[in-house]
Amino acid sequence: MKDTFMTQLKPKIGFALCGSFCSLAAVTEALRNMAKQYDITPIFSERLANTDTRFGKAAEITAEIEAICQRKAICTVEEAEVIGPKKLFDLLVIAPCTGNTLAKLALGITDGCVTMAAKAHLRNARPLLLALASNDALGPGLRNLGMLTVRKKIFFVPFGQDDPVGKPTSLVADFSKLPEASAAALEERQLQPMLLR
Repeated sequence: MKDTFMTQLKPKIGFALCGSFCSLAAVTEALRNMAKQYDITPIFSERLANTDTRFGKAAEITAEIEAICQRKAICTVEEAEVIGPKKLFDLLVIAPCTGNTLAKLALGITDGCVTMAAKAHLRNARPLLLALASNDALGPGLRNLGMLTVRKKIFFVPFGQDDPVGKPTSLVADFSKLPEASAAALEERQLQPMLLR
């Protein structure tokens, strides 16, 4: 009876969204698919939660994500801090993970909701999955990417150059692989190949 009950529990995922606004439509589609098989709590960077752009109004984006997850988002450092002590998630996903967030994770800077969520989650030695969306990941951000690829418990959604001619230093994850990469990260393995052609 206990085994049957355990198999019915959905893994708990924290899903943190950062301000790569042009990536939100693809991320939202992947999130919609993941919500069918996981218990997901959204987490918003302060920029995402409070900025209206040509890609949508902050209030509308917030409402849509919370409706998909059927849960109110974590939006403050104070709310994110308890992720560690309460061991809230089996996996934390950051998608899209901007170059700014990537740099802060690499350097151990915890100055916002998403970076606090990552720090709190990693203190329990639980997996963190990053889905890149950065215009300078092959430029100034390359050292940060390198620092994180060798860290234990940190995994990546497969990524590649989205526009090698127009934006030669840009890297973007294949957001359609978020469900598959999440399943792999829950098993503490990197989905391969990590680099897309």
